[in-house]
Amino acid sequence: MQGFEEYVNGTAGRLLRTAFFLTGDLHHAEDLLQIAYERTARHWRRVSRAGNPEAYTRKILTNLAIDRGRKRQRGHDQPVGAPSDVELLARVESGAASFEEAHALGDLLDGALAQLPPRQRAVVVLRYWCDLSEQEIAHTLGVTAGTVKSQASRALAALRGLVDRPTGGTP
Repeated sequence: MQGFEEYVNGTAGRLLRTAFFLTGDLHHAEDLLQIAYERTARHWRRVSRAGNPEAYTRKILTNLAIDRGRKRQRGHDQPVGAPSDVELLARVESGAASFEEAHALGDLLDGALAQLPPRQRAVVVLRYWCDLSEQEIAHTLGVTAGTVKSQASRALAALRGLVDRPTGGTP
């Protein structure tokens, strides 16, 4: 398969990070990415001719993550936000945070993302990590742009609540 190996080498890091944000677990992310690449390889001639193989693989990856999230049994949710989290957010935003504080914020946000329903999590990751437009997200998920907007709105409201952030700030 001409070009597939170069494609994988060029996209693996980016798609693995996307998979990690979608699943919250590196091992599951690696497994899902491998399955997505396998499915892309099966149709490589058609996919590569279409001109955007990364979008095709990302769609597979996103759907796999949503399906996995639906099937996963929910454990006991633990509250993520604590009063000190608001202070932590403010320190990171102002640039005054240490490396450790910034890392703690990453953990806080990972925990908050993990509490979102799979489709909301996918919308947030595709919008704010992959920087896709609402139309591109709608195409990837097979839904309307209005659904993307409502899922994003609900997800951001939930994330704000999880990290005790005032609603007037940006996500």
